[in-house]
Amino acid sequence: MASDVTIPAREQSRASYPDSEGYVERDGVRIFYEVYGEGGTPTILLLPTWTIIHSRGWKMQIPYLARHCRVVTFDGRGNGKSDRPADASAYAEAEYAADALAVLDATETDSAIIVGFSMGAQRGLVLAAEHPERVDGAIFIGPAYSGGEEAVTKPVVDPWELELETYEGWEKYNKHHWLRDYKDFLEFFFPQVFTEPHSTKAIEDCVVWGLETTGATLVLTGEAPALDPNAVRDLAKRVQCPVLVIHGDADAIIPATRGAALAEHTGGRLAIFQGSGHAPHVRDPVRANLLIRDFACPPAPAPTWARVRSRRKRALYISSPIGLGHAQRDVAIAQELRNLHPDLEIDWLAQNPVTRVLEAHGELIHPASAHLANESSHIESESAEHDLHAFQAIRRMDEILLANFMVFHDLVRDEPYDLWIGDEAWELDYYLHENPEEKRTPYVWLTDFVGWLPMPDGGDRELFLTADYNAEMIEHIARFPRLRDRALFVGNTEDVVPDAFGPDLPLIKDWTEQHYDFTGYVTGFDPSELSDRAALRAELGYAEGEQVCVVTVGGSGVGGHLLRRVIEAFPEAKSRVPALRMIVVAGPRIDPSTLPQRAGLEIRAFVPDLYRHLAACDLAVVQGGLTTSMELAANGRPFLYFPLRHHFEQNFHVRHRLGNYGAGRCMDFETADPGVIAQAIADEIGREVDYRPVESDGAARAAALIAELL
Repeated sequence: MASDVTIPAREQSRASYPDSEGYVERDGVRIFYEVYGEGGTPTILLLPTWTIIHSRGWKMQIPYLARHCRVVTFDGRGNGKSDRPADASAYAEAEYAADALAVLDATETDSAIIVGFSMGAQRGLVLAAEHPERVDGAIFIGPAYSGGEEAVTKPVVDPWELELETYEGWEKYNKHHWLRDYKDFLEFFFPQVFTEPHSTKAIEDCVVWGLETTGATLVLTGEAPALDPNAVRDLAKRVQCPVLVIHGDADAIIPATRGAALAEHTGGRLAIFQGSGHAPHVRDPVRANLLIRDFACPPAPAPTWARVRSRRKRALYISSPIGLGHAQRDVAIAQELRNLHPDLEIDWLAQNPVTRVLEAHGELIHPASAHLANESSHIESESAEHDLHAFQAIRRMDEILLANFMVFHDLVRDEPYDLWIGDEAWELDYYLHENPEEKRTPYVWLTDFVGWLPMPDGGDRELFLTADYNAEMIEHIARFPRLRDRALFVGNTEDVVPDAFGPDLPLIKDWTEQHYDFTGYVTGFDPSELSDRAALRAELGYAEGEQVCVVTVGGSGVGGHLLRRVIEAFPEAKSRVPALRMIVVAGPRIDPSTLPQRAGLEIRAFVPDLYRHLAACDLAVVQGGLTTSMELAANGRPFLYFPLRHHFEQNFHVRHRLGNYGAGRCMDFETADPGVIAQAIADEIGREVDYRPVESDGAARAAALIAELL
C-alpha cells in the first residue's frame, strides 16, 4: 500500500548516538562518518549500500553491536551528510571502496570486520580481495552478486533508457521516471525490498531516507561504470578472510541463490532466513544481530549454572517507563508475590522515572538497566502542546525497543531466572513472538489496555496502520498461543473497549476475554487504609477548612503545558474559592523552576507517595492517564482530567473505563482556557461523588496467577 501520509522530516530519537563523528575528504568529495563505542575491539565497519538510502539504514544494528564492539559507519556518497558529486564516474564501486579505506584511516582503524548489504557486497568484495590486510572478516546481507543460476527479477535493462508515457511496476526502474517522479519510484521500490507482512514502518523510513537525495543523483549511480560480472566472481574467489552470507528466501530483489553462490565462491557460511525479504537485518534484526555479533566478537562462554535445591527462585521484572503507574502497581504485585514465595528474589530491568519509585521501595535494579535506551525522553520529544500521538510515537520508537530487547536478551542469556514478568514491556513481548526460540523460562505479560485505535483525524491511513499492528499481534498469539504463560489484563471485562481491532478483525472485548485472565484493577494501595481523611490530612499538613487542589501530570515531561495553564487559572480560581490551597506536583521529569510562580501557589517536585495526597485532597486536576485517575476513583475524590490530544489510550481506553466507574469530569484542553478551568475547579471542589467501587485486591489476584508459574 503506497504511503499517502506526510512523514515528519525531523530526526526521530535514536537508541544510541555516536561517540565521535567527522568528515574525510577525498578527491574533493566529503564523506561523513560516525564512530560508536570508542576503544572497543574489534571494529565493525558497516558499509553503505545503494545511494538510495544512507547509514541510518543500520539503525537496528548499531546500538547492539556498539555495546560489544567498536562500530564505524559512513554515509555513501550521494546521500545523507556526504557530498553528491555530479559526475557518474564518481559513483563507481572502486570509489566507494576507496571511501571506506579513507574512513578507516581517519578513524585510526588498522583493520575491521566489514558488513555490506545489497550493493554493499560489491564494494565489500573489492576491499576484502584487494586490501586483505584491512579486512578481518566479511558479512554480506542480501548481496548483489553476479553468481547463482536464478536471474534478478526486475527487468532493469530494457526500460532504463526508454521514455514511456506511463510507468507501471518495474517499468518505474527508469531514469526518466526517477527524474519526473522520484517519490513514486521510492514508494514502489521499498515494498519490493520488504516483502514481509507488516513492514509499514521499514518502508516509511526508507522512503524518507530516499528523499534525502534526488532522482538525478540516483540516475548517476545507474550510469556509473559497473563491475563486470566475471570480475565480481573473481573478487569473491580471491577473498581469504572468514565470510558469512545472510539471505532471505523471500528476497524479491536478489534471489537467495545469489547469496548461496557468494558463500560457495568465498568458502563462507550461508544463513538463509525463512520468509525474509531483501533486508533481513531490518525485519529480522534479533537473529541478524546475534549472527553478526557471534561472527565479529563471539561472547565468552556463559557460566554453567548448576541447579541446586538451595538456590532461591529468581524473577526478572520489566516495568514500562512510559508513565509511573506501572511502577506503583508492579511494586504492589511484587510484594504480594513475596508473600506467596518469601524466598523469591526479584531483579528489575527498568529506567528513570520508574527506578525512582523502585528505589524508594528498596527494590533491586539490575545493573544492565544502565544500558537501556531512554523511552521517556523519546516520548517527550514526540509531544507538542498537550499533544502526543501515542501510536505514532511508539511506532517511531522501533530502534529503541529493539535495543532494549537486546539488553534483555544478553542479560537472560547469561543469568538464570525462573520467571520473566513484563508490564507493557512492548519490546519483550514483540520480539519474543518474533523469536520464540529465545524464550527459555516462564513468561508473564501484563497490560491495562488491548488494541491500537486510530484517532479520527488520522483518516484511512491511520485506520490501516492501527489495524495492521493489531493484526500482527493477533497473528503472533495465534501462531504461538503458549508463549505467554500468563496474559493478565489489569482490570475487568467491562473495562475493555467495545471497538473492533480493525476492519475484518475481531471485537477487542471478545478477543481479550478469550486470551487474558482478569485481575481487577491494581491500585498499589488499600483505599480502606486511607479512609480516615481527617487524620490523613493532618498528617500531610493540610489544615482544617482548607480546600486542597492537587495538580499533577504523572511521571513524564509531557504535561508541562497543562501545569502552566492550570497555574494561570489559579488567581481566578482562588477568587472563586477563597479557601483554595493549590499544590502543583511537577513530577520527576519537569524542573519546578521552569514553572510560573504565583502568590499562594505551591510547586513541589517528585512526590513518591502521591496517592496519599490525592486521597486527602478536595479536588485533583490531572492528565488523562489511567493510574492517577483510578487512584482518585478508588479514593472517591472528585477530579478534572484532560486527555492528551491524539493519545488514543487516554481518549478511548481510559475514558471508557472511567465512564464505567462514573468517575471524573473530562475536560478539553483546547477549549478550556484559564477562566473555564477556574470555574470547573469552583464547581467540582469538595463535591460528593458516587463512583463504582474499585477492588482493593487486584495485586493479590495478579500475584496468585503469577505464582502458579513458580
